Amino acid sequence: MKLFVGLGNPGAKYARNRHNIGFLAVERIAEDHGFSPWRAKFQGQISEGRLGSEKVLLLKPETFMNLSGQSVGEAMRFHKLDPADVVVFHDELDLAPGKCRLKTGGGHAGHNGLRSIHQHIGAEYDRVRLGIGHPGHKDRVAGYVLADFAKVEQDWLDDLMRGISDGASALAGGEGPKFMNAVALRVAPPRSSTTTPKAAKPAKVEAEPEAVDNRSPLQKLADKFK
Repeated sequence: MKLFVGLGNPGAKYARNRHNIGFLAVERIAEDHGFSPWRAKFQGQISEGRLGSEKVLLLKPETFMNLSGQSVGEAMRFHKLDPADVVVFHDELDLAPGKCRLKTGGGHAGHNGLRSIHQHIGAEYDRVRLGIGHPGHKDRVAGYVLADFAKVEQDWLDDLMRGISDGASALAGGEGPKFMNAVALRVAPPRSSTTTPKAAKPAKVEAEPEAVDNRSPLQKLADKFK
């Protein structure tokens, strides 16, 4: 069994915040793959289903971001899971908007949700880092992550969510590269190779000038009888 955790803050006020991109990711998986309706459990909202041959529990902690580890730890203990069974989807300031990276272990880089999870289950879990970009100065970070995605960001956000959903079964099966490829095909699809190249213009051929005959009429007549 796998535990997919989306990080965010509960309530309509935060639903479209950049900080809630983890919630958006697991909600998209639940919707596209026919998971059960969301219900309250483990200090959060859960939805159950299958991805490929793997049973998967989706979890949205409702403890607010900085206490996310309480909910994750409770779900893990109940289902007797190890950190290696956990995948956390979270916003990443250090990645450009729409970028996605898969990482196992490591530090929390100041992310309050990851810091709390570290405290409860350790660091050896998988993370899907979802790029939201950086506002440019650390003093603007709090307002930036707690603001809604702008309208101009909706296209790349939708492409990213589609890619995550496409690759969810591969991620559940431990096929990280296959998951990343599914995301890339949505976010940065290959250019079409069906365009017919323009025909090369024929080279311009200059006509050779005709030779000028300077012979006199008498000379021309004489030459015919040579």
